Amino acid sequence: MSAGATSSMSTYAILGCGSVGYAVAEDLAADSKDVLILDKDESRVESLRDQDLNAQRTDISEPDVVDAVGDRDVVLILASDVDANKAAVSALRERGSDQFLVARASDPVTEDELAELGADVVINPSEVIADSALRSLESGELEYNAKQLAEVLKSATDGLAVLTHDNPDPDSIASAVALQAIAREHGVDAVISYEGEIGHQEDRAFVNLLGIELVPLEDSKPLSEYGAVAMVDHGKSSDAEFDPEVDVDIFIDRYEPETEVGAAFTDIRTNVSSTSTILTKYLQEFGVSPTEAVATALLYGIRSETLDFKRETTPADLTAAAYLHPFVNHNTLEQVESPSMSPETLDVLAEAIHNREVQGSHLVSNAGFIRDRDALGQAAQHLLKLEGITTTAVFGISDDRIFLSARSKDIRINIGNILQDAFSGIGDTGGHSTQGDVEIPLGIFTGIETSDDNRDTLLQLTEEAVRKKLFQAMGVDSDAANGG
Repeated sequence: MSAGATSSMSTYAILGCGSVGYAVAEDLAADSKDVLILDKDESRVESLRDQDLNAQRTDISEPDVVDAVGDRDVVLILASDVDANKAAVSALRERGSDQFLVARASDPVTEDELAELGADVVINPSEVIADSALRSLESGELEYNAKQLAEVLKSATDGLAVLTHDNPDPDSIASAVALQAIAREHGVDAVISYEGEIGHQEDRAFVNLLGIELVPLEDSKPLSEYGAVAMVDHGKSSDAEFDPEVDVDIFIDRYEPETEVGAAFTDIRTNVSSTSTILTKYLQEFGVSPTEAVATALLYGIRSETLDFKRETTPADLTAAAYLHPFVNHNTLEQVESPSMSPETLDVLAEAIHNREVQGSHLVSNAGFIRDRDALGQAAQHLLKLEGITTTAVFGISDDRIFLSARSKDIRINIGNILQDAFSGIGDTGGHSTQGDVEIPLGIFTGIETSDDNRDTLLQLTEEAVRKKLFQAMGVDSDAANGG
């Protein structure tokens, strides 16, 4: 920037004052900015002067334009003649100007050319118009959807059942909590229900610290007795439906469902990375200020799905997180993300590290005989942090059953479907794209009853069978695996 310039960039020059340049000049002048306008059209310059604008007749493609704008902090080169714009940028940079240059392009090729010549910012009016149109469309669609959702909620006079996927993760729970808050804003009582377990230590801390009320589906009243049923973050779950006799009224997800839902209200957005992002947008549209607990839950849901904004993060996820940030209890969030590890979990993790077998980016491990099956999920999550590993599965034996937990950050696979393919018909499976769990009767693999005398033999036979099935379902050769 030129000598004496202030950090507020208070002096401006507009080179080329057609419709775009004039619109910018009007806005700057309205803000009492010091604006100099240069244009080669004499009648246009006279018209601008009649409006009390500081305008001069100058051909911006000529080298002497550099002297005309030498005292300006910001130069906006906005002529419709892109060749003239390129000449102006080139002249300014060749003379050693360090002014902030904004230049107008006409297509992607001239965008690159102007950037290479030294423009700090390159704008393409057609792209700006298209982006504005898309933002208006998105805003209009959200407003329309919010009205439709409100109608469904108002009709739920007997309350709303909000269903997460099986063994719900933070994104599913947070989304349910947000929909519950929206329903209550419309005078509708909402109950969050789930099947399976909340097994991961961080997820239990998340629910407990935020005081989230979740009701196991078997302890809730029949779904048919509610005024409406909603599914959130459910599309990639392998547990597609809870009850085929119950109609789903609301379906909100970032994934397309694998089976037809036929809900009265559906909002599926595959262009975001978490369902929590979608529900945050609805809170904003309805004008519902999130409570500390709701905001903290939603931000944790977004962060967990994007691996703390390191995976598949979209602008919508970032703007949702920025909106939530002032409402969040950051001390609680830190406690959720860093819960203490139990001695049992440490033992399971140590055993899993020792027994790990790696093929490509897939890791499978046997944790042996366990007391706390929830520790398997935590071990699988920790092993996912190993360099080069994108998918993990850790299994162990408790009483007469095999328990397995898997985690994946590989966007090409759905780990819930892999577990379904591997163990369907011999065990109970549940999960979705990034995590899943399996419970298998031990006798399926061995036909031997468990006793103190045959524990080691059972473990060895089980380990071989489970590893083989997992690697086959993942599409790799277990015989070629190695102990990472």
